[in-house]
Amino acid sequence: MTGSHDDTPQSAGSDGWAESSLEHLNGADLYFEVVGDPTGPDPTVVFLHGGPGYNSYSFQALFGERLRGPAVFLDQRGCGRSGPLADTEQGDETLTLDTLVGDLEALRDHLGAERLVPLGHGFGALIALEYARRYPTRTERAVVVNPWVQFPELALTLLAEASARQSVSLDDPAEKARAQTPEGFHPAVGGARVEAAFALLNARDLLNALQFKDSASRMHLEFADAESQLMGGGEVGDALVAQGLWEFEYPPFLQEIRRPVFVIAGAHDRTSYPEQVAWVSDLTGGDVTVLDAGHYPWLDDEDAFADALDDALRR
Repeated sequence: MTGSHDDTPQSAGSDGWAESSLEHLNGADLYFEVVGDPTGPDPTVVFLHGGPGYNSYSFQALFGERLRGPAVFLDQRGCGRSGPLADTEQGDETLTLDTLVGDLEALRDHLGAERLVPLGHGFGALIALEYARRYPTRTERAVVVNPWVQFPELALTLLAEASARQSVSLDDPAEKARAQTPEGFHPAVGGARVEAAFALLNARDLLNALQFKDSASRMHLEFADAESQLMGGGEVGDALVAQGLWEFEYPPFLQEIRRPVFVIAGAHDRTSYPEQVAWVSDLTGGDVTVLDAGHYPWLDDEDAFADALDDALRR
């Protein structure tokens, strides 16, 4: 593989050691690690982390060796070991879902892979699903884990949880936001809900309460994050929020996906299950497997997640 390589310790996968690369693709310096041969007959799984603004390190370190066949672990633009968002040709004020999907297609072309299986987690599910919609002939199937697709609804979930934890009545600012929005403009309902939620409880504590089955799982992930020594990524979230992330409603596009969709959900991840999962399963006809797990199901029951993922990849 061409391109620059760094000194980051390489991680073992099911087919051997991963080869790391930092390539300039679609206007950005993208870091990724490849296990196996993406030019072979089997479709290549590409892990798309969530956040937005996280990285692929913890998934690869904690679960990568259980993933069969050719696989790629990508740090999305501006995230992890990829180049800063501000250094991309597009700049940090133009980041959209379209750009992230374009990065994935540029990566596929660079690797010479005929077909991909985008494996999206949380926010990364959006990239996986939109890639499948836009590039059906390049997509074998899409697999999403605890997907986020309806952000005003997710914002309401956050506000409801924050209100309950602070023992205050739920006060949804949606109607006020609509009433204050001039005619012809889209009301920032999701943004108003998130602002109200984070005013009641800080984002980290709120997401921890909603996403983790127990403190042991949370600490397991925190240890992996500390080991990675990867910081930052906040600018990616900020850029997407500036582009209207909290107002984004993807469900209308789900009906246009013509490739098989498989959903793996954690029953204890209240950011995704059951509402967000239902949008995906109902509108794509996707198969759903629900595990006794949280937002990161490989932390709670690695074997059950491995079985569910293997079934989604091989069925």
